[in-house]
Amino acid sequence: MTDTTASSPTGNLSTNPGYNSAPQDDEIDLLALIGTLWDGKWLIAAVTVVLTAIGVFYALIQPPVYRANALIQVEEKQGGLPGMEDLSGLLESTSKAVTEIELIKSRRVLGQVVDNLNLDIITTPDYFPVIGATIARRFSGAPGELAEPLWGEGGRDGYAWGGEKLTITRMNVPGGSGNYILETGENGVWTLLNGNEEPILQGQTNTPAEANGFGVMVTELVARPGTRFNVTKRSHYAATMDLQRAVSASEKGKSSGIIELAYEHTNPDVAENVLAEVGQNYVRQNVERASAEAAKSLEFLRSSLPDVKRDLEVAEQKFNQYQVEEETIDITAEGSAVLEQIVNLETRISELEFQRAEIEQRFQPTHPRYRAWASQMAELKARRAELDDRLGRLPATQQELVRLRRDVEVGNKIYLQMLSNVQQLDIARAGTVGNVRVVDEAVVNTTSPVKPKRGMIAAAALLLGGMIGTAIVLVRAMLNRGIENPDDIEKLGLPVYATVPLSDTQADMAKKKRNRQEPTSGLLAVVNPADLAVESLRSLRTSLHFGMMDARNNILMISGPSPGVGKTFVSVNLAAVMAMANQRVLLVDADLRRGFSHDVFNVSNHIGLSDLLAGKATLDDSLRHSSVEGLDFISRGTVPPNPSELLMSKRFDELLKQASASYDLVIVDTPPILAVTDPAIVGKHAGTTMLVARFGANSAKELELTKRRFEQNGIEVKGVIFNAVKKKASNYGYGYYNYDYQS
Repeated sequence: MTDTTASSPTGNLSTNPGYNSAPQDDEIDLLALIGTLWDGKWLIAAVTVVLTAIGVFYALIQPPVYRANALIQVEEKQGGLPGMEDLSGLLESTSKAVTEIELIKSRRVLGQVVDNLNLDIITTPDYFPVIGATIARRFSGAPGELAEPLWGEGGRDGYAWGGEKLTITRMNVPGGSGNYILETGENGVWTLLNGNEEPILQGQTNTPAEANGFGVMVTELVARPGTRFNVTKRSHYAATMDLQRAVSASEKGKSSGIIELAYEHTNPDVAENVLAEVGQNYVRQNVERASAEAAKSLEFLRSSLPDVKRDLEVAEQKFNQYQVEEETIDITAEGSAVLEQIVNLETRISELEFQRAEIEQRFQPTHPRYRAWASQMAELKARRAELDDRLGRLPATQQELVRLRRDVEVGNKIYLQMLSNVQQLDIARAGTVGNVRVVDEAVVNTTSPVKPKRGMIAAAALLLGGMIGTAIVLVRAMLNRGIENPDDIEKLGLPVYATVPLSDTQADMAKKKRNRQEPTSGLLAVVNPADLAVESLRSLRTSLHFGMMDARNNILMISGPSPGVGKTFVSVNLAAVMAMANQRVLLVDADLRRGFSHDVFNVSNHIGLSDLLAGKATLDDSLRHSSVEGLDFISRGTVPPNPSELLMSKRFDELLKQASASYDLVIVDTPPILAVTDPAIVGKHAGTTMLVARFGANSAKELELTKRRFEQNGIEVKGVIFNAVKKKASNYGYGYYNYDYQS
C-alpha cells in the first residue's frame, strides 16, 4: 500500500516547527539555486556536450600555425666627451633597442619586404567547405604530385584536394586591389574571373598577360584542369600594415640590445622567408643609414669634379697661350715666392668653400662651429688681399703670368685633392659597417606548431558549454513566473488543500490519445488506483469532508484561472475516489465550450447538459452511469451558441437542486474564470468553490486575479488544489512524500 501526505488546509506549513521558512526576497537561497541547477542538469549536460563537440571539431579543422624566430644585436655607438665615458653609465638612458624596434617595423623596411616577396598578392586554393582544407593538409605527396579527389571527376568540381600551388609574381588590377578567381585549364592555360565569375583575362604560365587594365604574371601553376584559386590583390599600404601587425619585435632582457623577431604563418616556408627578408632589409638599411653622409659627400664631389677639370683645362690653355704671345719663359724669383703663397692660400680657400654647404645645412650662423668657419674664411681672404698688393708691385707681364700660373696650380691641386677624396669616400662607404647584425638567422620548428592549442580550445569549449548551459537554466528559471511552491499560493490567502503529483500513467494515456492509439484518455482512478496522484485525491477527499461541513449545500464547483491546468482530470478522478468511498456522486461537465469528460468515460456526447438546459432532452436522457459504482455524470452535450445564457436559466438551478437532494456530492466542472464568465454563474449555486492551479504554469498574479474575480461576484474560494506537481531539487523546502509499503 502507498500512503501520501498532502498539506493541510487548516494549517500553514510555514508555522510548522520543523519547516524552514522561505528566505527573504533580497537574499540568495543557495540551496534553491543549487536545486535549480540540479533540475536542469540534463539541459546543462546537453549544451556542454554540444559546445564541446563543436569546440573539438573547430580545433581539429584549424590549420597549424608555425612561428619563425630570429635574433638581431644592436651595438652601442661609441662617442662622447673624453673622460666622460664612466660618468655616462651613471645617467638614465633609454635602450637603443626601442628605437631600432620601431625602425624594424617601419613602412620603409616592411614595405620593401612586401615588394620583394609579393605579399600584396594572396593566393589560396578553393577547398571543399569546412573540411576541404583539413583534408588537403593531410596529403603528403612529392613536389608536383596532386591528391586524388574524394568525389567529382578529376577536379572538375573546382575544388582542390592537396598538392595544388599557384605563384603570381606580378599583378596589376584597376583600382589597385580586389578579389578574383583563377581557374586552371589545359597545358598551363589559366583564366582570371571577377566576382561575378565573368572572364576578364586569360594567359599562359611564365608568360605575361595584359588586357583591359589587368596585368598578371603566373610563374608557377600546379593543379588539375578546372581547379580554382582565390586570388586577392591588396594595396601596398594594406599589405604593409598587415605585415606590421603580424611581425613582433621585443628586446630580450633590459638594455641587452638583443632584439627577438617573430612571425607566424600557416606555411613554415613563408614564415621563414618573410622573417629572413625583414632581417636582411633592416641590416641593409642600417648600413645605408650609417654611410649616408659619405654617400652624399661622394655624390657632391663626383658632380663637381667635371667642372673643376674643365676649369683646370681652360686655365692651362690660357697660361700656355700667354707664354707664347708674350714670349715669356719663366717667372722671376720674387714672382715665384708670391705665387707659391697665393696657390697655398687659394687651395685652402677652395677647401673652405666646399665645406660651406655642409656647414650651412648643419649649423646656424650663431653656432660656434659656423663662426669659426667664417672667421677662418675672413682671415684667409685678408691674407689673399695682402698677397694681391704684393703681386701688384711686379711688372705687368709678371703679374699676368703669376695670375695665370696661379689658376693652373690651384686648379690642379684642387682636382687632385678631389680625386683623392673621391677614392677615400668610396673606400669608406664600401667598408661601412652598421651598428646592427643578425645573430641568429630566421628558423622555424616545423615539428611543433604554436597554434592551435587544441587541448586549450577543447577545455575552453567545455567550460563555455557549462557556463552557457547554466545561464540558460538560470534565465529560464528567472523568466518562469509559474508558481512551484505551495507557500507562494498560501501567501495570497488561498489554502492549499492538496498537492497532486504529476502522474506518469496519466501522461502515457494522454500521449496515446494524441497519437490516436486509444480513443479515450481513461480514468486514472480505475486504471491505476495506487498511483500517487490518486492517493493525493484520496487525501483531498478527507480534507473536503471536513471543509464542506459548514457549506450551505453539497455542490462542489471546480474551476481554474486558465485552460490546461487539469480541472477535468481532478474533477473526474475526485468523483471516482468519492464514489469508491460508498458515496453517490454526480459529475456535471459545465464546460459547455470545450468539456471532454465524455472522452474519459468513453461515452457518446450526443445528449448532455446543453441539450437538457435547452429543453431538448430530459434528465433521464442526459444522465449516464459510469463503470465506477455510485458515480453518475452528465456530459456537456452539443456545443451551444449561448452557453452563459443556458447556465443562467431556471432549468440549471432546478437541475442542481434536484441533484443535490438525490446525491451525496455533486461536482461541477467549469471552464476557467479568466477566460469566460461561466464559473461566476455556476458559483452562485455551489456551496463550495475550489480552484485548480498547475505547477509551474500559473503565476501568483493569475491566482490573485482569479480570487478577486470570484470575490467581485460574491463567491468565496475555499482553497486550491495544486496539480501536476513535479519533484524538483529547487523545491527542497516543500514537496510531497510517498512511502512504498507493500506486503
